[in-house]
Amino acid sequence: MPYKKIIPLINTEGEISANVIRLADKYCDSGADELILYNFSKDENSKEELLKLSKNLKRALDIPYIIGLYAESFDDIKRVLYTGASGILLSYSLLNKPDLIKYASERFGKNKIYLEARQEDILQSDEIFETCEQLGIGTLVINHIDTSEAFISKLSKSPVSVIIRDDLNKNDIRNLLNIPNVTGITTEFYKDKDILKAKLALKEENISVNVFESKIPFSEFKVSEAGLIPVITQDYKTGEVLMLAYMNEEAYNRTVTEGRMTYYSRSRKCLWLKGESSGHYQYVKALYTDCDKDTLLAKVRQIGPACHTGNKSCFYTGLLNNEYKESDPYRILQSVYGVIMDRKKNPKEGSYTNYLFEKGIDKILKKCGEEAAEIIIAAKNQNVDELRYEIADFLYHLMVLMAEVGLDWDDIAAELADRK
Repeated sequence: MPYKKIIPLINTEGEISANVIRLADKYCDSGADELILYNFSKDENSKEELLKLSKNLKRALDIPYIIGLYAESFDDIKRVLYTGASGILLSYSLLNKPDLIKYASERFGKNKIYLEARQEDILQSDEIFETCEQLGIGTLVINHIDTSEAFISKLSKSPVSVIIRDDLNKNDIRNLLNIPNVTGITTEFYKDKDILKAKLALKEENISVNVFESKIPFSEFKVSEAGLIPVITQDYKTGEVLMLAYMNEEAYNRTVTEGRMTYYSRSRKCLWLKGESSGHYQYVKALYTDCDKDTLLAKVRQIGPACHTGNKSCFYTGLLNNEYKESDPYRILQSVYGVIMDRKKNPKEGSYTNYLFEKGIDKILKKCGEEAAEIIIAAKNQNVDELRYEIADFLYHLMVLMAEVGLDWDDIAAELADRK
């Protein structure tokens, strides 16, 4: 059964971008499923600010987000989705341009097209749902409702999914989520509240929500005489080992329930919420056990350094280092990109990379085009060795281009991840 979503709502009008990103980040860590950020101002400067904010959010967030913007053209829609947003929220007035909506849906997919509407718009139109389906609108976001029988009856016939926008001052979230075809609630209600706790309460009411749940109980783990199990903690993006600590049953259950790593301190003989005093929390992304069920592996989003010394990882003291050639493709790409960025920041005389940066974007683009042509020729000649060499050459020049325009491999990886 698809779970019901809690989607915090953020009005970005007049807000400082850094504050919006901090709030969005906080929502992400507290258990939000998605976000909706909006500014329907017709002012072009406001649009540009929102687009810039969306690009920065793509780098900062681990959850999908939808951008609400006053779109008048396909270019407006395209620019929003090209920032990395998971969808665009269109104003109801855009139904006057049905061809535009339909083309955008065909181009990007209906799952990326959201339409904002009022309850009276839904009740006054006999064909609103059919219109949405025909135009390729994937989701309706309906504002501030009252749960009348007529309205609920109409929603039950909707062929498109529905998100209810509500301040939750009068309506009970449980009643709203139980309305047929309602897939989520978007609200500002949870600005200073723990969303994960709210979702656990909803789960107790038999409402399907996305919460952490362990597939096996702690009793199935092989623990020490003291009831402890070792936990290896990794950065969920890079795979870097951050630390080794221990959990007892209470620490494990609290970690699963709250979504933040809680350990058991053997020296202090008490539970230890990582980051409680330093602010360097570890937000759980995944938990694994090994084949013997005597060790846990946690993949986390680390805030700040993991080590009390200020180092990112506790494993920073080298003991033996036999040189080897890196074989992880992503690490290699990141490493080469790091060298290119270093050349950009710290020019080196005689460097070919610096030569390209000095000549500028036109020269870089020319080289990318030339190397792409070399790939085609090598492939046409069915020369695998030559093709491997030319692809590597192209990737190098592509990374120079990325550095020139301000993209990195995390940006590309995030874009590819959305296409799976």
